Amino acid sequence: MSLVVSAPERGVTTITLDFPDRRNALSADLVGALAEALTVLGEDAGVRAVLLTHTGTTFCSGADLKAPPDPRDFVRLLRQLVELPKPVVARVDGHVRAGGLGLLGACDLAVAGPAASFAFTEVHIGVAPAVISLPLLPRLDPSAAYRWFLTGERFGAAEAARIGLLTAYATDLDATLDATLEPMLDGLRAAAPIALAETKKLLTARVLDAFDDQSDAVTALSARLFAAAEAREGMAAFLERRERPWVL
Repeated sequence: MSLVVSAPERGVTTITLDFPDRRNALSADLVGALAEALTVLGEDAGVRAVLLTHTGTTFCSGADLKAPPDPRDFVRLLRQLVELPKPVVARVDGHVRAGGLGLLGACDLAVAGPAASFAFTEVHIGVAPAVISLPLLPRLDPSAAYRWFLTGERFGAAEAARIGLLTAYATDLDATLDATLEPMLDGLRAAAPIALAETKKLLTARVLDAFDDQSDAVTALSARLFAAAEAREGMAAFLERRERPWVL
């Protein structure tokens, strides 16, 4: 199984992306399993919040290039995270790339450790951060989005927090990551469930507007780019660990 769902611990259920051999890449199966788990948890009155974390050194490397999800299914998953009546908190202690940043950006709160790094690598393989722009662009600092989307450069947790991708970050060991996270979880546990759900609706309204207005366009763009010759060459180069032909 590529997904592990824990029993609730004081109202917080943990979903663990558990396919480290594939760097927790977003395959069609993983997207489906995550959507199914969120549906169950969203209807469970005993769940106050969801903690999304991972095994291995990578939170999520983006789309599984060998078995990618349908972009429409990925849009539905991201919207499901945003619309879930429970807050979703990401715990990141590793690398996040491409589509994994969309997963992260659809969470309500996100905390990262010192091993975390981030990059919008789509442009390097011949595609664009199309679908993930839906939850991310309403939240990110605009000038930073221009830089990181266009260049594909890697950046760290401090910059991710500055631009709005992270809520907080730890600067030391893994224990410090959990120490940074725990006050947030305790705050969610202390919140009245209906008030918490309605407050989340207030916060996510602008993000959902982006889904309403742009989902069809970005889904079509993603499908077109992934099917194009440039992307086929870029993905082949990535899988074969060779340089892309357009690199100067």
